[in-house]
Amino acid sequence: MKFSYGKTFLLGLGFFGVSVIWSVYNAFVPIFLQDRFALAAGFIGIFMTLDNIAALFIQPAVGAWSDNLRTRIGRRLPFILVGAPVAAVAFVLLPVAKSLFVFFLAALLLLLSMAIWRTPVIALMPDITPSKHRSVANGIINLMGGLGAIIAFLGGAKLYDMNPEYPFLLGSVLVIISALLVFIFIREPKVFPPSDEEKPDLFKSLREIFKAEEKSPLFLLFAILFWFIAYSGIEALFTLYAVNYLKLSASDGSLLLGQMSLLFVIFALPAGYFGRGFGRKRTIMVGIILMSVAIASLFFVPVTSLTHVVTKLPILGKIPVVGLILMGTGIAWSFVNINSLPMVIDMTDETHNGTFTGLYYLFATLAAIIGPIMYGWVIQLSGSMYNLVMLVSPLFLFAAFICMIFVKRGEPKTAIQPHMGD
Repeated sequence: MKFSYGKTFLLGLGFFGVSVIWSVYNAFVPIFLQDRFALAAGFIGIFMTLDNIAALFIQPAVGAWSDNLRTRIGRRLPFILVGAPVAAVAFVLLPVAKSLFVFFLAALLLLLSMAIWRTPVIALMPDITPSKHRSVANGIINLMGGLGAIIAFLGGAKLYDMNPEYPFLLGSVLVIISALLVFIFIREPKVFPPSDEEKPDLFKSLREIFKAEEKSPLFLLFAILFWFIAYSGIEALFTLYAVNYLKLSASDGSLLLGQMSLLFVIFALPAGYFGRGFGRKRTIMVGIILMSVAIASLFFVPVTSLTHVVTKLPILGKIPVVGLILMGTGIAWSFVNINSLPMVIDMTDETHNGTFTGLYYLFATLAAIIGPIMYGWVIQLSGSMYNLVMLVSPLFLFAAFICMIFVKRGEPKTAIQPHMGD
């Protein structure tokens, strides 16, 4: 198995489609819920976790299912061919829904279909990539995902001002195109089915992780839980923070997220190279420290300073101080995010790639449920102190940092290693 930049970029198109959908969803659905349906922050936080609640039960199981599936087109591609078109249809229905019930049904269809194909498309990366190149490959895939986020946030902001339906139409079209390109150009490697005793099993693997004497996998998964709580809680409610605390427009809030995503994209590939050369664990820990400082500054710096415009750039528009801080956060997040999945994958063997990609998403998704709900109620119970979430996130990042201290494995493999739970 050889590493191919071309194939990895093409595979990244699948993550590009996923990223476009969720970026538009996270940027504008909270605004619909507040303005159209008059929901309070706490209930918006709950609604914004519905996709993750479904994903919690579906994505890990689908990952293990895809490990065991054998079809003429491969283990992963069938899920993409089913999930992507359904997601595109459901997504375009959201902005035209006039009642909360219809809006909820469209969101439910979206989140179910997205949960079906996200884990298989990511599991394709280790399937076609040698161990030592996985941080770089994950950097490329996340670069493509970041491009999707930039298109969604920056292009979506302009389209939203023209018509709130347009960003959702854009997302639906792009997700269909990206899924088709993955199907046309990516060929899965031939994998021999394991014996009945060896078939990947999600819950068996999870039990083995908890029982194992060497606790590196367990500490890594809990670190993933904590840093995704810190990140997802802010991301899901950021446009509300921008509107209600910074007194900016919803489109300006989307632009700020786009500025953060741009720096994430720029540093996605370098973060992979840093992980390969400097070490994945050390790169992640540096990223955690930088993220903590950047996010905490959003609490302590006054609003007048945060909204002070430093410069104006083509495409990105106005760059206020808060935009610069978010750009720094995007850099730090690339160090953390890019190297975490390869660490999980390289604690197992090739047969279990989908299963342990599913485990990664199990903990990340659990965090994406806890984060928005917790942050939404922090805002509501504090009397709408939207900036308080910027003080909560560094606490979870500190917990993630402590967990990473105890992680002893997960660097690129030089030889075949045993199952994660062994």
